[in-house]
Amino acid sequence: MKVSIKNKQAIFPMPVLLIATYNEDGSVDVMNAAWGTMLDVDKVALNLTETHKTVENIKRNKAFTVAIADAKHVVEADFFGVVSGNNDKDKFKKSGLTAIKSENLNAPIIDEFPINLECSFIEFQNDATGIGVIGKVENVLVDEEVMEDGKINIDKVDAIAFDPFTAGYYRVSGRVGNAFKDGFKLK
Repeated sequence: MKVSIKNKQAIFPMPVLLIATYNEDGSVDVMNAAWGTMLDVDKVALNLTETHKTVENIKRNKAFTVAIADAKHVVEADFFGVVSGNNDKDKFKKSGLTAIKSENLNAPIIDEFPINLECSFIEFQNDATGIGVIGKVENVLVDEEVMEDGKINIDKVDAIAFDPFTAGYYRVSGRVGNAFKDGFKLK
């Protein structure tokens, strides 16, 4: 039997994405964004409001990076979600993480996270059905340690997902099937 619940944020898992930009003084700003997804094969959509320092930076710099959070850095990832760049300009420094400048655009890459998407800014949608920041993925950087036979091994990435039901983080691991293949067993 099913029961109704009040929580309407009912899609699980939600990715834990870290959006990195440069502030006007060149310092690094990072925010945690669980409301993001691929919009197309080379476009990301981030449900962010204009009140975020990160959105201001994206609009000014026309660039940002998206890192996939991992279990090893869950504390730092959560920190980027509970502290605002509008209130603490040194929050990235306090995280103890390191950033390197992208060779392709004006945005920092968080070195400790195994997957980083380098994105150019396309537009900001701000109407009733708008989703915020739209970006074009220009390049994807992946640590060699999480690669296997030329492909990303998700178990080695040790990515985390956000659970909106209990406000928890969970590991994304343990392959259970093969997309675009297993369903043919029912054909």
